[in-house]
Amino acid sequence: MEWHTTAADVGERWERADGDAVVSLRETATGAWAVTYDRLRQAPEGEAYRRETCETEADARALAAEWRDGDSGQ
Repeated sequence: MEWHTTAADVGERWERADGDAVVSLRETATGAWAVTYDRLRQAPEGEAYRRETCETEADARALAAEWRDGDSGQ
């Protein structure tokens, strides 16, 4: 499924074309990078939530892309 960038207060945010899932990326207060995957309960695949912290922005962006490509919020 396609993803598009949406407005974010901080960092960057991508929303799935059907609106049922969001991946976001932001820098934390400690300088690490947080990546979250949030899929709504009403999504065909059911709800899911993941959050991981990465040391670098490059690693966080790679993880966000991986989650969007695989669309796996297990």
